[in-house]
Amino acid sequence: MEVSPVYMQSDDSEQDRPAYPRVFPTGEARKSDHLKAGLCVDFPVSVVLPAGGTGERTGLQTPKQFCPFLGRPLISYTVESFERVSWIQTIVVVVAKENIGLMMDIIQRFQHQKVLVVPGGSTRHRSICNGVAALGEQRRPAAHKPKVVIIHDAVRPFVDEDFLHKIAMAAKEQGAAGAIRPLVSTVIATTSEGYLDHSLERAKYRASEMPQGFTYDVICEAYQKCSESDFEFGTECLHLALQYCGTNAKLIDGPPTLWKVTYKWDLAAAESIIKETLSQSACLITGGLEAAVALANVLQKAFGALNMELNVTPDLMGDNARHLLENWNFIKVSVDPFCPSEVEAIIEALEAENRALLNPAVIIWMHLSVTEEPSTIRRATESAALTDLASAARPRNILLYGIRLHQPEERSDFLRNAHLGRGQTKQDGKEFCSNVLASGKVAVFIVRMTKVLLTTFCVQ
Repeated sequence: MEVSPVYMQSDDSEQDRPAYPRVFPTGEARKSDHLKAGLCVDFPVSVVLPAGGTGERTGLQTPKQFCPFLGRPLISYTVESFERVSWIQTIVVVVAKENIGLMMDIIQRFQHQKVLVVPGGSTRHRSICNGVAALGEQRRPAAHKPKVVIIHDAVRPFVDEDFLHKIAMAAKEQGAAGAIRPLVSTVIATTSEGYLDHSLERAKYRASEMPQGFTYDVICEAYQKCSESDFEFGTECLHLALQYCGTNAKLIDGPPTLWKVTYKWDLAAAESIIKETLSQSACLITGGLEAAVALANVLQKAFGALNMELNVTPDLMGDNARHLLENWNFIKVSVDPFCPSEVEAIIEALEAENRALLNPAVIIWMHLSVTEEPSTIRRATESAALTDLASAARPRNILLYGIRLHQPEERSDFLRNAHLGRGQTKQDGKEFCSNVLASGKVAVFIVRMTKVLLTTFCVQ
């Protein structure tokens, strides 16, 4: 079956692409793939993402793969999951003809690389076949022909590199490989009258999931030999490889994150996962100030108690600029005087790295005041300056919040006395803040406020 690729976004130069913490790479896993032991892939691998479905089960007019949350359509998150893997050379996205323009706009807006857009067919297998055929077109350089093709659903955004590596290696060795998960419900068969006929022993069966991998030759042969009935009604690629190529797939237990966005509430769940993921780490910038360093030491322990990671750096210059690519959230600690230019510099650095393109970047400006209580006019002026700065940053997908801690210099021992509270308070709002500060539990207050700000951000 011949197809005509519509759009190709490619760049041979390596670009720094931010990766998700937690659900996606964390810590050491954030390093470039070629530096990670055991994940070397010395053969070409490409991906086919069928994205031509109408999403009827979501009950939405927009197909679910194009439904937006946190400022981006679902398919953009899935593309990014593969895009950040250096050994994947091409990502073929197969969409309905009427959605080609929309997909091209998504690629351009979010600067996705290595993406080839192909028109889909009338069924799932026809669409996947179109995607596979596009990878072998004669006008594509021979060096770009993949050894292994990974097929994945466009509405499964949470796939990690470690599992992709297992699928790719098993597919190369066995000819085909696929993810499986335990069944969570018993499967039954019914009679034509609607009565129970029999049930299957759940322990003997598994649910077939995505991703699935094949050598290019196996998946091509399977689609060349399969019947019209397979094209029209089939859904399982591994079955085609077995039936028409005699290739028995290696089945690999997959992680629970492979779940598929199927219903409307799944979109809310995906949004919640990404929010929680992005809020699990932050970078605190001390400016080299003694008070800020002391506060950072206390906060690191408090963050750790909440299973959050806090990286501390004096600035974002030179080698420390790596924090701009390793974190989504930044806490800038300032000590009198009130100086908005310190935060403006962080905003400019984030913009220079294009950091807020895919996800919001959050800056929490923590101003420590050790002078006398500021006047009402001064407070109003400072609040207005912060509001103006936040309003200017918001259209650039940078969210700015402010926390002011005032403590007269003669009582500046609050840092030394700050400690992590053992109990969980149920108070909120002004009552919570006043009680925490009054009792000296500054670290608890700051960490909990930070957690709230990082997990409740909203992109319109």
